[in-house]
Amino acid sequence: MTGPLQLGKYSLGVGDRFACQAEAQLRACLLAAEQGVEVIPVWNKSNREHLIVGSEPSSVHAAAAAAVEKLGWQKPWHVDADHIRLETVDRYLSHADFFTIDVADSIGKAVADEAIKAFAGRHPEWVGDLKIPGVPDALQITRDDVERVARKYLGAVQEAERVYRRIDAIKGEGAFITEVSMDETDSPQTPLELLIILGALADERLPLQTIAPKFTGRFNKGVDYAGDLSRFEREFGDDLAVIRFAVEQYGLPDNLKLSVHSGSDKFSIYAPIRRALRRHNAGLHLKTAGTTWLEELIGLAEAGGDGLALAKEIYAEALEHLEELCAPYAAVVAIDPAKLPEAASVSSWTGEQFAAALRHDPQSKDFNPHLRQLIHVAYKIAARERDRYLRLVRVNHEIIARNVTHNLFERHVRPLFIGT
Repeated sequence: MTGPLQLGKYSLGVGDRFACQAEAQLRACLLAAEQGVEVIPVWNKSNREHLIVGSEPSSVHAAAAAAVEKLGWQKPWHVDADHIRLETVDRYLSHADFFTIDVADSIGKAVADEAIKAFAGRHPEWVGDLKIPGVPDALQITRDDVERVARKYLGAVQEAERVYRRIDAIKGEGAFITEVSMDETDSPQTPLELLIILGALADERLPLQTIAPKFTGRFNKGVDYAGDLSRFEREFGDDLAVIRFAVEQYGLPDNLKLSVHSGSDKFSIYAPIRRALRRHNAGLHLKTAGTTWLEELIGLAEAGGDGLALAKEIYAEALEHLEELCAPYAAVVAIDPAKLPEAASVSSWTGEQFAAALRHDPQSKDFNPHLRQLIHVAYKIAARERDRYLRLVRVNHEIIARNVTHNLFERHVRPLFIGT
């Protein structure tokens, strides 16, 4: 009998919105294996993305399984029901073995005062000067601090427990990997808040293997991190120390690790993350999300002809529906409309010009982060032209696959998990 399903030390969440690039994505993990580093692939897709694209959860598993068989991948691999909630989880139960339970909307949810006081009463060890190995300064905590944090997060923890029990009732204990996500909220969690959240999850006997807090700075879609890198590195290291402390104190799974929901391409934080992981001997789950969809469109542009024509049409329509497309992502896009080229200008671009504007190369004078963010959230336009889009992706498979693999391995896997 095998033991509980466990996520490897390093894992890479890859989004494949149109289920065409699983093989190219897996090749990035194979390249890492050739360098002696095991990076476990996790194919993730949210309910929102399924609804926009018109796909079913079974398609993610099918595409991943086909890639694994074709390339002879012998290591573990997983399918993540990304950002699910109680009302959406059921359709994923037969097709996923990794569940990202999103409780951001339950942060601040009202909880009875009696429950808050009872929770604080169970954890007198937090009150006073709490020294956590690896955190430079002791946390100075009062009973009021514990109750304040509990009032903000206990409702979210209880919601995570409800979703977990639903999954467990169908799949069985140990048959799936659990992540709890609190990243899509207004303010980052402090080390104190993360400790109390983990203690509350442990009280609920929820065996999470990854947790996705909100970090300091901005994680805008498709572009680099915006914020204080030294502060990020310090807080990231503190979070790693808090996780290790919580594992030792409260019996959480030993492989519990941070999950970074990058929104794609946060290149500047990879070196600080790598240093922190080495200092703490810690693992990491990185979600790269929509970077693959952008590489598909770059490949179509580079292919020219009908592919370039479609890429230009997608941009023109995205520009026309800018507010509508960005509204669901308001907290994670920062687009200056004045810096978006006019559709008439883009219509005269060559494939090389379009690709240069879209490809995330911060050193290139042609790279346009505003255009990239807009196209990142514009995949619903491609979904409306689904048959045409998929036909062109298949016709231009070779160039697109090369871009996808190169992007994931050279820009994400190598700098983060292998080093330069």
